[in-house]
Amino acid sequence: MPYRQLEGFTRALSRLIPRLPTIVYSWARRLRLDLSPYESLSGYYGAVAIAVDSSGVSVHRCGGWVERLYGGRKRYIKIHFAVDVKTKEILAMEMTTDDIHDSEVLPNLIMDASRHRLISEAYMDGAYDSIKSYRLLRRMGVKPIIKPRRNARADRDPPERRLFSHNIQEAWGKMWSDGLWWALETAFSTFKRLYEQYCMSKNIETIARELAAKAYIYNMLINLES
Repeated sequence: MPYRQLEGFTRALSRLIPRLPTIVYSWARRLRLDLSPYESLSGYYGAVAIAVDSSGVSVHRCGGWVERLYGGRKRYIKIHFAVDVKTKEILAMEMTTDDIHDSEVLPNLIMDASRHRLISEAYMDGAYDSIKSYRLLRRMGVKPIIKPRRNARADRDPPERRLFSHNIQEAWGKMWSDGLWWALETAFSTFKRLYEQYCMSKNIETIARELAAKAYIYNMLINLES
């Protein structure tokens, strides 16, 4: 959107959402909004089930910043979401480069999500299938529902992992048929349809702020529909 058009649009939008300031044409080309995704969450405080996963976001519109910083190989940014499977709200999000494994981000996601809701269950795919993940969730009183990897052994702790290894098709199939995993897929799909699959910012700090602002607006729109 051209800057002059954007300025007029934000003036009209600020009448509906006073929290969003009007964009001034003379501003530098960087994100100045500092919005937390959690400010636009609904006021529900009961126990919820969450789904956790990650998705890639291209940074090709920022002039190849990630490639210049980390080498010639084409790289991307990963966004990690913890989503309420019922409301589709983003309860926690993290942003990393593509060399960070999903399981490394799990502790921060669970801690952030637990600050906003009481978490009863957590659904995850095989990327999070590790003893550390099970121990973390058990310690926080969250029931882990994690898809075992194909080579998962059924003779090792924790007991939840042994159970799922014995009943992988039945347990994971029920999760799909009940539509619980699709809640997260729907959140990612909606997020990317709203904002497309790239970031406009040029460094790690402003990319994080841009994604946080987008998540703020996403949660706000989700709650307008409810």
